[in-house]
Amino acid sequence: MSVNLFDRLRQELRTIKKQFLQDNECLSEERLEEFLEKALEASNYGVSILNNASANWNWDFTSSLFFSSTVLSTTGYGHTAPLSDGGKAFCIVYSVLGIPFTLLFLTAVVQRIMIFSTRRPVMYVSTRWGLSKPLVAMVHATLLAILAASCFFLIPAAIFSSLEENWNFLESFYFCFISLSTIGLGDYVPGESFNQRFRQLYKVGITVYLLLGLVVMLVVLETFCELQQLKTLRKMFYLKKEKPQDHLAILEHDHLAFTSVSHRNNSTSLREDNTFVSVPELASPGGDDPMIG
Repeated sequence: MSVNLFDRLRQELRTIKKQFLQDNECLSEERLEEFLEKALEASNYGVSILNNASANWNWDFTSSLFFSSTVLSTTGYGHTAPLSDGGKAFCIVYSVLGIPFTLLFLTAVVQRIMIFSTRRPVMYVSTRWGLSKPLVAMVHATLLAILAASCFFLIPAAIFSSLEENWNFLESFYFCFISLSTIGLGDYVPGESFNQRFRQLYKVGITVYLLLGLVVMLVVLETFCELQQLKTLRKMFYLKKEKPQDHLAILEHDHLAFTSVSHRNNSTSLREDNTFVSVPELASPGGDDPMIG
């Protein structure tokens, strides 16, 4: 289906291009190709030549804040990128320092949220009603996943589909999933239309949504990772560690083997010494030897 759509769009563009050249005979196809190449190259950097996109939206405060959040969260839509050498160098240094710090910060935040969102509720319910802790944890993780999907996928998708003129619900849900999974393809970015109302406030709201959604996704994943069923499944892929008793048994076995080899070597040496040292005694000259007169 996607291949047919791709072929249909390509055919439509070729038809429009052919019709444009027929209506403008003074323009050669080579000059048109050169112009389109420049326009597409500029569009890849977030620069548009359309009259309705003449406003300087690429690097105002809210757009820069949105760009910074996508860099630190490793989402990286790619719709806006630094053009100057200084901007590219600063982006490298900013990413090298900012991304590890952001990951450490998110890890610390998620571990503290887990205490109040997962561990204490599961312990309270299992203790209060005497239920199995693995069962309570499974039900809690399922309910938490449903709540997170509703608050950060379904409801935002409905909001985006109403605020973005060209987005339907599926495309809005697709944007939410691509963003919160940090894939960030960049084919759908909200707040980029020229007639967007309250654009700066809208961009700030999207930035807050992305950061909160990323934290919630990490909490849900950590909750599922603490399930006893998943821990048992993960143990199948772990390397078995040697227990202290096994280590002592190996050492004792090696010691006994070394001792037995040493005793065996000593016994062999003694037998060899006895073989070469023992010589029959000669008769004394004063004895009764008949050969001696």
